[in-house]
Amino acid sequence: MNKIEYRNRFISLLFGLFLYALGIVFTLNAEIGYAPWEVFHQGVANVTILSFGAASIVVGLVVLFFDHLMGESIGVGTALNILLVGIFIDIIRYINIIPKPENYILRLIFFFIGFIIIALASYYYIKSGFSAGPRDSAMVGMNRLTGLPIGVCRAGIEILVTILGYILGGPVGVGTVLSAFVAGFVIQTVFDLLKFDPKTVKHETFKDTLKALKANN
Repeated sequence: MNKIEYRNRFISLLFGLFLYALGIVFTLNAEIGYAPWEVFHQGVANVTILSFGAASIVVGLVVLFFDHLMGESIGVGTALNILLVGIFIDIIRYINIIPKPENYILRLIFFFIGFIIIALASYYYIKSGFSAGPRDSAMVGMNRLTGLPIGVCRAGIEILVTILGYILGGPVGVGTVLSAFVAGFVIQTVFDLLKFDPKTVKHETFKDTLKALKANN
């Protein structure tokens, strides 16, 4: 693989991670209930001294351990997902570029826009092949181990983290329920439309990436 192809893959990774954070902020600003992982992150933030973004990073590290047990690869994309998504979320919220709609219909629209952005984000950064982030690796790992559709795997994981987040005091609302039961199928639909099967992507580990960089120098 030449330097241009490698650069384009890295751009796809960074673009996907930024989109992921942007989609999350859309769902947060809709204020109809946080999405499942965000319920959990806010719950963790409630019982610790961590900010929302920092809680997202810490949770990502814990999930990463379980991904490793399932045999999922860990690489540059995994590390950057853990670090950058939480940082991007805090930056986007700090500069306040996404409005908070007052009309309930607009809130629902914002929430579903967030779903679609997150689905597109997953496509861009997973297809880059630098290894998926911890949460999506868990989804792909469950899909690989059980053979269940990707949407079912995503829904099962998100229902579990919603329950845990609620116990920790995370805000659960209509949007949370919609996300837990619908977000996985939105992602599956977007992947199907783009003819993308995440199981077919050969992900690089840190070692693979270092070898490729040395070969291109």
